[in-house]
Amino acid sequence: MASVLIVDDAELFREALRAAFTQEGFEVVGVAADAMAAIDLTREHEPDLVMLDLLMPGMSGLEVLGTIQKASPRSRIVLLTASESAEDLLAAVKAGASGYLTKDTPLPRLAAAMEDVLAGGAAISPAMGGKLFSALRDLLRHASAGSMRQSELTGRELEILTLVGEGKTSKEIAEELFISENTVRNHVRNILDKLGMKSRFEAVNWAYREGLINIR
Repeated sequence: MASVLIVDDAELFREALRAAFTQEGFEVVGVAADAMAAIDLTREHEPDLVMLDLLMPGMSGLEVLGTIQKASPRSRIVLLTASESAEDLLAAVKAGASGYLTKDTPLPRLAAAMEDVLAGGAAISPAMGGKLFSALRDLLRHASAGSMRQSELTGRELEILTLVGEGKTSKEIAEELFISENTVRNHVRNILDKLGMKSRFEAVNWAYREGLINIR
């Protein structure tokens, strides 16, 4: 029999979940109304599942998720929330949640989804599935665009971009690389054209974020 800990600041919702999970054959080892109680009960029982409310007074579900994982690494954590924010969804995935379900999920479907999580799967509300797919698509497009931009820059252009990032002028760069100022300006212009950017500052920030340059 799988064990579950229920964490929610709304008493009526906690008790509804307790009844639903008990009816479906789960062992409810505890209920908690806040993050600190959730941590203590997780350490005590090491449940198979932790049903964690996203929005609670004090520490939110996202803020406490990592601590709960450390308290019981074997526990799988599913966030229950009224939030349909794609930002919250991505934060939950990044933090290590095994599911993200909205509170309007019918209780029988909720219990069935937990069986999937226990089997090594994940649970997500249908309304959030499209948002997750859209967010992943955007991230992959960004990563692909970054790779294309990186491959277009030559070693010399990256060298000049690094020096620009160190705050050096075209004259100083020219002196250091033993080339003319005009050649430096041409390189910078080519860099901006390849990256589709308007300023040296924007190009340097992008290259730094992508790990292409190190600024001393």
